[in-house]
Amino acid sequence: MAPYMRLRQICLVAPHLEPVISDIAGIMGLEICYRDGNVEKYGLVNALLPVDTILLEVVAPFRDGTAAGRFIEKTKGRGGYMAIFCCDDPGGCAARANAMGVRTANVIAHAPYHGVQLHPRDCRAAFIEFNHTDGSDDVLGAYPPAGPDWQKCIRKDVTRAITGVEMQSPDPAGLAAHWGRIIGVGVTKGADGAPELKLPNATFRFVEGANEIMSALEFRVRDVAKVRDAAKARGYAVSGDAFFLGGVNFRLSA
Repeated sequence: MAPYMRLRQICLVAPHLEPVISDIAGIMGLEICYRDGNVEKYGLVNALLPVDTILLEVVAPFRDGTAAGRFIEKTKGRGGYMAIFCCDDPGGCAARANAMGVRTANVIAHAPYHGVQLHPRDCRAAFIEFNHTDGSDDVLGAYPPAGPDWQKCIRKDVTRAITGVEMQSPDPAGLAAHWGRIIGVGVTKGADGAPELKLPNATFRFVEGANEIMSALEFRVRDVAKVRDAAKARGYAVSGDAFFLGGVNFRLSA
């Protein structure tokens, strides 16, 4: 199998699943494909929405003492929770990270799915997970965390794709280099000079900010004004072509 690394999923965290998940679906024209009962053992409820072939997930704690709850308290509700990458060898990627001093926080083994989550304190800014589903390397293939029929819920009449993820840090170049070593992707520079990690299906941009967080998601939509109006109609303050929802800024482009 040829080596590969793609963004598979972005996970946001909220104190409560509603109204966040309904507002994302309604504003962005997306459809919930799955609610995964397996996350209950972590004290969480969740829902997933496909944005083309990248999954957008929201999790919320339903009891005290969860990692997600501690994340909300630490960040005061700002920042995306997890960046999840599909690859050919999750174990090998985790071993590379371990050799850097990045600890493994959790291993998920639900054949044919294999996932390794790295410790957020060591990753900085957010959790990183590597996963692989045996026998399916197609971007539209099986992906158990999103349910058996996630592909049928892809909607492109409003939102076409997630194109980028913005990471914020007092030291953006350092965070970019750190994530690049973990993921195995070289750092490049964008048109504005900001450090970037380019994957086949999305770009991670690293910008200066007071805290290390996943600060924004960038979406390509059919009609920016229509999505802005939908956000305003649900009570969200829109600044330029962006609005804040689920702990991150949703940035829109045509």
